[in-house]
Amino acid sequence: MMTDPSARRADSAVLLVNLGTPEAPTAPAVRRYLAEFLGDPRVVQIPRWLWWPLLHGVILPLRAPKAARKYAQIWMDGGSPLLVHTRALAEAVQARLPQTRVAFAMRYGEPTIRGTLLRLRGEGINRVLVLPLYPQYSTTTTASVADAVAAARSGLTTRLVEQYAEEPAWIAALAASIRAHWAEHGRGERLLLSYHGIPQRVADAGDPYPRQCEATTAALTAALEVPRGFVLHTYQSRFGKEAWLQPYTDRTLERLAGEGVRTVDVACPGFAVDCLETLEEIAVENAALFRTRGGGALRYVPCLNAAPAHADALAELARRTLDGWR
Repeated sequence: MMTDPSARRADSAVLLVNLGTPEAPTAPAVRRYLAEFLGDPRVVQIPRWLWWPLLHGVILPLRAPKAARKYAQIWMDGGSPLLVHTRALAEAVQARLPQTRVAFAMRYGEPTIRGTLLRLRGEGINRVLVLPLYPQYSTTTTASVADAVAAARSGLTTRLVEQYAEEPAWIAALAASIRAHWAEHGRGERLLLSYHGIPQRVADAGDPYPRQCEATTAALTAALEVPRGFVLHTYQSRFGKEAWLQPYTDRTLERLAGEGVRTVDVACPGFAVDCLETLEEIAVENAALFRTRGGGALRYVPCLNAAPAHADALAELARRTLDGWR
């Protein structure tokens, strides 16, 4: 007699993992968060003896107050946008997987991966599918989640979804979101797809991230059926003086403004939910940069957040992976 697949998943859980967020838009809270984030050897691959004094003596004292002011501009009643939207997304995925426990955690900050796994184990869960909310795999993000899960699983059996850069339902959800933006605001002269950058040396060492970002751009461009050259692919959020993945988002916007482009739509397919890098860096900082260089309107297309099509895509990905887990 065959067992109902939904019943087989009763002792299983899906754990959505996002990057993380400070607990409050204050300098001390941001400093604690950045210390954990930038202290991860996966994120900053510099010898600790050299990096630690620089991080704690120079970078955190200077960067935390500035970042706190930026967080304060976008903070929501329920916390940071990343926390609010990640929680809502987990709830939406849970509604689509009634026979499977769905939870969420942060790689840095609260709720922790360790604490969430312990809680799941206490609920009788013995198998956890970890789904990092990073559509494209990188050693700086997805591999760090794998490290944290391996260190904290404490007897649980776990499996990691490494990437979903070309997942058809997710690409369709992105395309529908952009079309809805155009239906409301009209189509800009260019669509810029901005991804979080990584140092060029990390890519040169074999990190697959840029190839997977390019695959997302290609799939999304095909789904939108737009003319060649209309979609531009760029990278944002670089840190420090070394070379990062190019072309850079800010310099591309400067170039477009100089060429007389007046209206640019910007979407960020590497981010599952809106956060500081989308709501402040793109929709505020880069929009102002585009205007000051002679451009007109930069219209930001929000992340999918907890949209039904997003939850549908992730739930189907989780369901398919769980059904294939033997």
